[in-house]
Amino acid sequence: MGLASLNPFGMAENSPLSRQGGTYRNHPKPEIMNIVILAAGQGKRMNSGLPKVLHALAGKALLRHVLDTARALEPARVCIVVGHGGEAVRAAASSWEDAAALCWALQEPQLGTAHALQQALPFLDKNEAATLVLYGDVPLLRAQTLRQLLQAQGREALCVLTAKLPDPTGYGRIVRDRNGGIVRIVEEKDASQPERALCEINTGIMALPTARLPGWLARLSCDNAQAEYYLTDLVALAVADGVPVTSVSVDALWEAEGVNDQVQRAALERRWQRENAQALMRAGVHLADPERIDVRGELLCGRDVVIDLNCVFEGRVELGADVAIGPHCVLKNVRVAEGARIHAFSHLEDCAVGEGAIVGPYARLRPGAELGPQVHIGNFVEIKNSRVEAASKINHLSYIGDADIGSRVNIGAGTITCNYDGANKSRTVVGDDAFIGSNTLLVAPITVGSGATVGAGTTLTRDAPPEALTLSRAAQTTRIDWKRPVRKTKNS
Repeated sequence: MGLASLNPFGMAENSPLSRQGGTYRNHPKPEIMNIVILAAGQGKRMNSGLPKVLHALAGKALLRHVLDTARALEPARVCIVVGHGGEAVRAAASSWEDAAALCWALQEPQLGTAHALQQALPFLDKNEAATLVLYGDVPLLRAQTLRQLLQAQGREALCVLTAKLPDPTGYGRIVRDRNGGIVRIVEEKDASQPERALCEINTGIMALPTARLPGWLARLSCDNAQAEYYLTDLVALAVADGVPVTSVSVDALWEAEGVNDQVQRAALERRWQRENAQALMRAGVHLADPERIDVRGELLCGRDVVIDLNCVFEGRVELGADVAIGPHCVLKNVRVAEGARIHAFSHLEDCAVGEGAIVGPYARLRPGAELGPQVHIGNFVEIKNSRVEAASKINHLSYIGDADIGSRVNIGAGTITCNYDGANKSRTVVGDDAFIGSNTLLVAPITVGSGATVGAGTTLTRDAPPEALTLSRAAQTTRIDWKRPVRKTKNS
């Protein structure tokens, strides 16, 4: 269908920064490294029984975002450090791609970020030059930013990802010497007034020389306001040991922002959606309002796609050229072929829509629904586990389940396939060019032959032969002497 593919941060595949086979064109691939993802925090401010890293952003867990970015770097080893809710986190991750390749470390009790990294040490590949430390609640960090960090780290340096903020309140400050070199990082609670005035902050993301970690971590102290072992204290140890300390400044602060409460989660959700919307529009997609679209997975679009207000796309959705999606639609794991129209308030899941087909408004396509070219599915029609062939029409108030509908079939309003007997489901087959009258019940298993006509109001319990009229109705009668009932008064 000539689709433009978008990665989770909204860049089209033909972008010079797009990933292909684990590399980014125009960027040399860094050496393989260890990645440690810190995910042991309790997340008290989320006010939830769900571990913080499992809260969803753009349809998937915060931790899953971080893990997907980590995999794009093709590391030798990925170790996730868990603590509060660790079993729930591991259980959720068990269904993720390549889950079996992950290493898990338990931090109990939680004594700080450096203590968390220490729990991961036994699982790291000691032969790798670098260990990259990420956070399970920082979901929007881009792979190209991490590549820059790793390139600046080289093989021996300690490299810190920094940012400059007009108001750095709450963040650790980067302290530099007169020559601009980083000498240490100080947490705000431990900072002096001059240090608190500094605007360059530590994001917490670091690339560290793996060989140095055992010695450095063993030398750390928890003599600070939090009584914790700070990962940031490794900077001062590196300076003392003559190890170069370098930095990379993040271009967009939202990349390095973490989630501590539902307000921050919602803010990053909007940022993520805004980035995707802008990428879609740059690729030629017409969005009625880029602030009112939610992509919770992967959306691939052909040329001249039009998407109206308040649409939600989940899983993998493919929209062919000249497709139009009306307002307030939900599409989950759907393929829509060229020229199709999905009208307002329609819900499509695990289904396929053929070229030039029309769906809705207020239609529901459930898993297993397959519409051929030029099919018309109208208002309040539900299709489930059924194939509807080319140019057939089901325009009003009908349920079609477990059925094979041929080409050029017309199904009248109020038609129901009675596919379930309380224990088993059976299929209904309707041949090409059949006509099903309104208010018909098709009691499966049953076959309607090609060219057959089924009269309105029929309950069909036996096969209808081709090219014939089949109907089941009581003879119509009229009673001249009948009187309409009259409402009784309360006293009568």
